[in-house]
Amino acid sequence: MTGDPEFRYKQCLVLRSDVKMSCGKMCAQAGHASIAAYERCDRATRDRWRNEGQKKVVLKVAGERALHELKALAEAAGISAALIQDAGLTEIPPGTITALGLGPAPVDQMDRITAGLSLL
Repeated sequence: MTGDPEFRYKQCLVLRSDVKMSCGKMCAQAGHASIAAYERCDRATRDRWRNEGQKKVVLKVAGERALHELKALAEAAGISAALIQDAGLTEIPPGTITALGLGPAPVDQMDRITAGLSLL
């Protein structure tokens, strides 16, 4: 492979840093968020993202309100978004909103919404 691949699409998975979850639990919540947002996305975008390598970025926010705000911004921009609510069978209370999946979507559109967030 020569040089870095150029990704035109990406998916962002945003987890709450204020909810105490094990590493495995966070990974599971990110997985739920990825699939849920992917399923809400249009077929053409899904295909383009999948064909170029399925770039994903995992980010964090300080609380539930931030997830709702990001979801609203994404939906207003036409980006698929999915909040994840935990069933409460293991580590955290039932109904806890743990994560948000965004996209896939074009990188420039996603960056307008998530550029200020820190990596998990």
